[in-house]
Formats: sequence, C-alpha cells, structure tokens
Amino acid sequence: MKRMTLRLVMLLMAALMACAPAMAEVDAFTSASVTDFYGDNALAGDELMNAINSFSGFYLVCTTNPDGSANAGYFIYGCAELDGKYYLKMGLAENQSRQNLLTNGEGVAVYAATPAGGEEDQLYAVSGARMRFTVTTDADVLAALEVEEGGSTIVCEITETKSLG
Repeated sequence: MKRMTLRLVMLLMAALMACAPAMAEVDAFTSASVTDFYGDNALAGDELMNAINSFSGFYLVCTTNPDGSANAGYFIYGCAELDGKYYLKMGLAENQSRQNLLTNGEGVAVYAATPAGGEEDQLYAVSGARMRFTVTTDADVLAALEVEEGGSTIVCEITETKSLG
C-alpha cells in the first residue's frame, strides 16, 4: 500500500512539474474564467467610480513581488475621472505592494459591491469589476487630480475592466 501511494505521489509531482511552464504563462486577468458569469452585473465608467468611492464593498489590489510571486492586499482606494479616463488613487505606506507598484508600474485591482442581502438577492458578491491598471507619473495628471508628486498616494490609470467572473 505504501509503495502504491508513493508511486501515485511521484506521478502527481511529475504531472505538476510538466504543467508548471504552462501555468506560469497564464494571464489571470483575462483567463480567470472562460465564461462571463457576472457580465450583467459588471460595473464600468461613472457607475464603477461611484461604487468605489462609496467606501463600501471589497477592495483588493494584486501586484507582482520581485521574485515573481503574487502579492494581494486588501486596502481601500478611490477613483477619479479625468478627460474620459479613470484613475485609481491609492494611499500606501511603505509596504511590499507600494514597492511592487513603483518597480513594476502595473497591477490588477478588484472591487466587489457588498451584496444587498435581501431574499431575492444573491448572498455573494457579483457586482463590481476587475481592473487592470498602470501607474502614472504624468505631472499634469497628478496636478489635475490634486495628488502631490512623490507623496504617499500612487495614481494608476485603469486600462481595462472585466466583470468579476
């Protein structure tokens, strides 16, 4: 029995190692779901900005650590519109997420609205968006959004939005 278990474990490890290069190439933002289950509840534009600025719901920011591993942190961010583009405003202390953003200049944010909780409502978050973003250092954008250059707030332009799943 032990020999069969050992063989099964070794087979499973070999299969995982064979898949590792393919898994490293997956884009979690665009390929997390092959079906858009919550497309009808996706938020975008002003509707997304207003929901984010309500300071209720779930906020997540994902960045990449220097060693290539994922970094996910929950912290509330704001959203602003300028000249038809939307920006996330993230006030961050000196932490790994901040360092990753300053180094890599990109990440993914998730906003999920708090479920209403009524009998006819779904009891889990379906309304919101996944947002791909890039850090902006454009002095004109920072000034227009009233953000101090080099301060604790990092401004990120939303470059793509998708539903929650």
